[in-house]
Amino acid sequence: MWINPRRLFDFRGTPTGPYDSRLTRIQLRGLTTAVACATTFDNVTVIATESLSKRYPRVTALDRLSVDVGPGVTGLVGANGAGKSTLIKILLGLSPATEGRAQVLGLDVATQGGAIRERVGYMPEHDCLPPDVSATEFVVHMARMSGLPPTAARERTADTLRHVGLYEERYRPIGGYSTGMKQRVKLAQALVHDPQLVFLDEPTNGLDPVGRDEMLGLIRRIHTEFGISVLVTSHLLGELERTCDHVVVVDGGKLLRSSSTTDFTQTTTTLAIEVTDTDEHPDGTSAAREALHARGVETHDGSGLPGAGHILLLTAEGEETYDLVRDVVADLGLGLIRMEQRRHHIAEVFREEQTDATDAQGVRKEAVSHGS
Repeated sequence: MWINPRRLFDFRGTPTGPYDSRLTRIQLRGLTTAVACATTFDNVTVIATESLSKRYPRVTALDRLSVDVGPGVTGLVGANGAGKSTLIKILLGLSPATEGRAQVLGLDVATQGGAIRERVGYMPEHDCLPPDVSATEFVVHMARMSGLPPTAARERTADTLRHVGLYEERYRPIGGYSTGMKQRVKLAQALVHDPQLVFLDEPTNGLDPVGRDEMLGLIRRIHTEFGISVLVTSHLLGELERTCDHVVVVDGGKLLRSSSTTDFTQTTTTLAIEVTDTDEHPDGTSAAREALHARGVETHDGSGLPGAGHILLLTAEGEETYDLVRDVVADLGLGLIRMEQRRHHIAEVFREEQTDATDAQGVRKEAVSHGS
């Protein structure tokens, strides 16, 4: 992938713009992934908002949102209408906030929108591609709009389309592309000018499971291989759990929670058990359940988990619980497929946060009604 050499080379004189045409083609060759990773920012706040609000006559899209986002892949999750797209437009300097402040890469969104857009790539949610041009023509055009000289724009376009998996189809008109291919074109144009940060608004919209997995893999590689930070929005919590380092949860324009994915999915005291069936016990799960109940251990089915009908969940009181499960399975002659501490899923935490917020709101309303 072509990399902006301004981050990698010292050159004499002051560059005339974000891409200096004095650089020779030789300097653009042989850049490895290892070198690209050196451009990753460490211990830097990539996005910062303080009491950021956006109000329309009949709706409040953002309500005093204060959040800091560091380098890496960050997920912005919320239901449709939660304020995700509104936040991105404000961060790009395309829509003014009603009140509050925000910075992107240390630049103020209210006064330095142009400088932000030079350094940030944006993949919009909705289909906005011209149907009668090829992917190459479109991405080259976007590269030129971002300031790349003609030769660098063409080279960068070819490398970026190869990265997103469209190299073989790059000369076909976009109008004949599938939904997944169009999403990759939008991703390519967001990356072509070598941004420090990319905003991806619902990048898996309309994709089948295979296409979704491939897109999530591309998103992860943007940071791990090329050192570009990512803010990705989605209403599908499982996607963010698999892809992101950090998750920001918003609802109704308000911040519900902001923490690392590890904190969201921390281990619990719940033990998940899966066993095999045998000729003697055609339903090994039921046999294990009954044997554990006879030993005084309560279990329940792993509803919501893959293969939930064959998974038992129980509370691990200590090391003795593991020994008990081992002995029960051995006595029944079953095979133990897995016995592991279960981790929270982001969806569960999100529901808990929403429930807590609703309960708190109910308490406030009740207090007001009693007060009146």
